[in-house]
Amino acid sequence: MNLSNNPIALLGRGFLNLIQTIGRISIFTAESLSHCFRPPFYTHLILKQTLEIGYYSLPVVGLTGIFAGMVLALQSYTGFSRFAADSAIPAVVVLSITRELGPVLAGLMVAGRVGASMAAEIGTMRVTEQIDALSTLSTNPFKYLIAPRLIAAAISLPFLVLIADIIGVLGGYLVSVHKLDFNSQAYLANTFEFLEVMDVVSGLVKAAVFGFLIALMGCYHGFYSRGGAQGVGSATTNAVVSGAILVLIFNYIITEAFFSQ
Repeated sequence: MNLSNNPIALLGRGFLNLIQTIGRISIFTAESLSHCFRPPFYTHLILKQTLEIGYYSLPVVGLTGIFAGMVLALQSYTGFSRFAADSAIPAVVVLSITRELGPVLAGLMVAGRVGASMAAEIGTMRVTEQIDALSTLSTNPFKYLIAPRLIAAAISLPFLVLIADIIGVLGGYLVSVHKLDFNSQAYLANTFEFLEVMDVVSGLVKAAVFGFLIALMGCYHGFYSRGGAQGVGSATTNAVVSGAILVLIFNYIITEAFFSQ
């Protein structure tokens, strides 16, 4: 039997490729983290990436947040009104936004926007041998390209999520007060009564982790891209998909760590 068509050989080859990929990602992560905490720090690059990741992502994150809050208020009212539990809507909106929807939706939006951009930029530098040129000039690519993006993403995402939380709660407030005829003062009182510091903190911790993971995947797939324009395109797709999957996986892990009994 031809080994290339042997199911056991294919399974073994796939398993070995998986182990190789995990090992390469682990080494890449360890190398990147070490340069995030060791001088010198390219402060101007960190600020540039913070502007690119944080400030320019505000419109998409803001729109996502406000419409998520508005839809959540409408859907909650549809369900709770059947059981005369309308008073629980402010608590549901604020807890859902701060704990889950704010961090996760912002993370997914940034993964689509920033993860793809990082993979395309670094991948283009790889296939055009600009990264090799940096090494020739005694400039460490991890220090110059990877570390600033990781630091900037881990710093920017919590601020984006905080803004998304505020806008999302505002969206729920607007729909509840102006469409569902809630009392404005009572809605705000219920919102602040049920909101705790840990609800916001857990979301911001998620955001910092998500930012790091999104930047890591974008940089990793771009750094190891091969094969010209087609390879860069594949790296961009893989960066977005892997970043989004890691956001969802670590969302559960962090939620379990904060709120499991």
